[in-house]
This record gives sequence, structure tokens and C-alpha cells, in this order.
Amino acid sequence: MLILAIDTSAVASAALVSDDALEGEVASFATEDTRSHAEVLAPGIEDLLSSAGVTGPDLDAIVVGVGPGPFTGLRSGIATARTLAFVWDKPLHGVMSLDAVALEVAESTDAAAEFLVVTDARRKEVYWARYSLEEAQLPRLEDGPHVSFATDLPDLPAYGAGAGLYGDVLRADPGFSKEQPDALYLGQFALARLASGAQLLDSTPLYLRESDAQVPGPRKRAL
Repeated sequence: MLILAIDTSAVASAALVSDDALEGEVASFATEDTRSHAEVLAPGIEDLLSSAGVTGPDLDAIVVGVGPGPFTGLRSGIATARTLAFVWDKPLHGVMSLDAVALEVAESTDAAAEFLVVTDARRKEVYWARYSLEEAQLPRLEDGPHVSFATDLPDLPAYGAGAGLYGDVLRADPGFSKEQPDALYLGQFALARLASGAQLLDSTPLYLRESDAQVPGPRKRAL
């Protein structure tokens, strides 16, 4: 199975993963900028497919990270994934973006049996979820996702860029204190789940907050 995975919940990233490739990876890219998703994503995917000698019709499915994440960045990835799935007539699956970091943690030899994945939600808050490890060293979601202040999180080892930001109150793992959701691990997680017969999410975004943009109310008539 050949999957194009896309995630823009933090940085913009995309990857080609296959169950025939070593560790699943065919090709991948990720930016470091958390605010230029719309500008870099489409050209990045085009270059990714070209470098791998793959075209849209060669894909078996598209997987997209559905957050949680900020409105603008998350929309860029989901809109791109929906468009490509429609144009190429491919199945589209959603995966919670925090699952990507959780898989990266699970693949480390010193991963805790129960842990948190924490990313930056801005406004002095974090997105987070609690995981445990299954027998096959796959992460299992136990609670979340949530958005809250770092001081409100359970007292467990914490992984991800959000944990690194609040290392004074969280048990942040130094080796994972800058990790963001990455499409490569997102795609690997999807491959493992699909191979086990599990159902993935749809592409509905997990914003967790109401939009700041509100429909204006009726104007008051001047007296």
C-alpha cells in the first residue's frame, strides 16, 4: 500500500509511505516554519512525488493530520488533502496529529509505558493527549485530545514541542522537547492501523477552540 501523508497542524510536512519500503518511508519533507503552510505545501508535495517517481494515480490512499492545531495551518493541509483525494479519486483518511508524535515516542527504546504528547496551542495553552503502549509498541490513545494550561496536565512524562515550552511545570523529555507532528510518522501510524483492520478518522478537523472570526450581528440603526 502506498500512502501520501500530509500534516500541517504545526509545521508543514508530507511523506510517501509504503508497506514495501524499509521502515515504511519512501520520501518525506518537513519545514521548520509554523506559519507558511499554504505557500510551501503544494510545491513540496509536487517535488516529493517527482523525486520518488510517483504520480497521483499510483497512490492507494491519502492520509491527513486533523489536528488539534490552529485554524489557518490546519485548514491548509486538510483542504489540500481533500482536493487531491477528489482529483485523483483516492480514499481519504484522517489521523489525529498527536498520534504522529506518539508513534515516534513509542519507537524509542526508553519510551515510558504511559506518557503525554504535548504541542503548542499558543495563548499560553497546550494541546495534549495521554497514551499507553500496546504489546507491539504501538501507542494507544487513553485520553484526549484536550486544550488547557500546562499546569493542568497529569504528572506523566511529556513529549513534544509543547512540553519543551513548559519544561518548568511538565516532565519534559529532553530528547523530544522540540518534536512536532510529522507526516512521516503520521503515515506510518496509518499503515499500521490499516494493516490491523482498524478504522481511521474522517477528515473533520479537531480545532478544540471556537474560531476568533465571528459573524457580525445586525447593525444598530442610527437614531
